[in-house]
Amino acid sequence: MSTPPSKPSATLRGPFRKRTMRQHILRRLLLVVPISVLMIVLAKTGVMETLTDRYTFRPESWFDDSALVRHLRVMVTHNGMTQVKPDCLLFVVNGNDPPTASRIDVMQKTSGACPGPKGELPKLFTLRVDRMNRIIMSDQGSPTVFHPMP
Repeated sequence: MSTPPSKPSATLRGPFRKRTMRQHILRRLLLVVPISVLMIVLAKTGVMETLTDRYTFRPESWFDDSALVRHLRVMVTHNGMTQVKPDCLLFVVNGNDPPTASRIDVMQKTSGACPGPKGELPKLFTLRVDRMNRIIMSDQGSPTVFHPMP
């Protein structure tokens, strides 16, 4: 007089119910597509570069030319100092300056995917970096007259 055991999937209800392949694919798409679109939008607007710079640029990075140039590239392009694409900017560090205070010329590349007459390297402005006090000054719009960077 025993009753045969029923199938486990028939007794499960709610989130423990067995999903079909179609349901499984739709749930994955509902998760992956919005996240992918969000990442593309963040990358195109420059938010990802700003966040990366905020978390990777440390106080000791002021004395590392490569890290400082990466930081300056983000700052110059995101605060409206130039409309040139970040990949088309060239930062030239003056090697004759003392290690604590440097001058960095910001130039525009005009080769490859960068617009402009080929072979020219126009200077946009100069940055003066006081590494000890972490102050950046610019002569944008007024050559040789430095003012705080916006």
